[in-house]
Amino acid sequence: MTKHIRVNGERLWDSIMEMAKIGATANGGSHRLTLSDEDKVARDLFASWCADAGMSMTVDNMGDMFALRAGSSNEMAPVGMGSHLDTQPYGGKFDGVFGVLAGLEVIRSLNDHNITTVAPLGVVNWTNEEGARFAPAMLASGVYGGVFDLDWAQSRIAVDSGATVLDELKRIGYLGEAPARDHVFSAFFECHIEQGPILDSEGIAVGVVDAAQGFRWYDVTLEGFAQHTGSTPMAGRRNALLGAAKVVSAVDDIAHEHAPLARGTVGSQVDVGPGSRNVIPGRVDFTVDMRHPSADTLSAMDSALRAVCEQVADDIGLDLSLEQISYTAPVAFDQRCVAAVKGACERLDISHTFITSGAGHDACYVAERCPTAMLFAPCKDGISHHESESAEPEDLEAVCNALLHAVLDVAGVA
Repeated sequence: MTKHIRVNGERLWDSIMEMAKIGATANGGSHRLTLSDEDKVARDLFASWCADAGMSMTVDNMGDMFALRAGSSNEMAPVGMGSHLDTQPYGGKFDGVFGVLAGLEVIRSLNDHNITTVAPLGVVNWTNEEGARFAPAMLASGVYGGVFDLDWAQSRIAVDSGATVLDELKRIGYLGEAPARDHVFSAFFECHIEQGPILDSEGIAVGVVDAAQGFRWYDVTLEGFAQHTGSTPMAGRRNALLGAAKVVSAVDDIAHEHAPLARGTVGSQVDVGPGSRNVIPGRVDFTVDMRHPSADTLSAMDSALRAVCEQVADDIGLDLSLEQISYTAPVAFDQRCVAAVKGACERLDISHTFITSGAGHDACYVAERCPTAMLFAPCKDGISHHESESAEPEDLEAVCNALLHAVLDVAGVA
């Protein structure tokens, strides 16, 4: 009865392009940071589209937006879909947004064909997936999954001001009354661009994501002594930037030692003080990102990082502060949900392959609460978190069709 149903790919694309106008950048990307004015406009637009599709909306006390379409058996927990509307600074227009609007397109298409599911369906916009304005990433889904405490999450401070998450939720009018863990799903699916080159290089339409890498985020401070560059001898200098440079190199080495699956990066948030060309750097604050699909290997990388930071600080005479601010364990997604995605691809004759996510996603924390799976779409050259991030309409349509039929499989048709 439903095997010939397809989503409206043109409508999906048009919705993504309309959302991309909010916070649009000169080079074709999107700049829509969490709980910013632009984020509010995007949220308002999404809410209006959900209302037009006949859905009810609930907002929780982390600002997560839950849109609900009734089923024939509303005592059942909904099958959820979704991702996030926030972006990286000067990021792309598909990362996150595609997953939210793919869920909305499934609802719109079911409306078009007058199809009612047995279980209700939900579409979610999770707050602060990117972690660009408020660290750590996946903050609200982490509260939902029981990884972060609500009060701690609401007290995170924006990098561009002294405002907390709670302050900004109130300011833009998205501090809901519902507790962040109140919503229950029977299953959850998240669509996303791959953010890697595999699907694009191999010409495969859908990545059936069966696992996700774990990752650890760190804040590191090395503090030495700021002195005159001309009158201070090289011997005995306590140059914090020299120490940071050694750690940057070591992070790269640690990842190579655990190749090919490991990832190690010192991010672009590096603050060097006091900020003069003729003063030896006295303090450097920077971030480290470590990733691997094995928890044991990730633990070994953690030990190696701590050891090298301590050795560098000791060698140069620096004070060291190293704080792990976030840990996401590797995730194996639910076999039933993964099978539903694979089965949908097979029935629709869509090329597909199993794939492990190298990035963290809200689905990783949602998986702590319910059966979960992800679907990846190709993105050109694997580029993401950049204004040049690009995807083809037909690829997004194919993934959305796979989502539609996986959801029908799990939710049932009345």
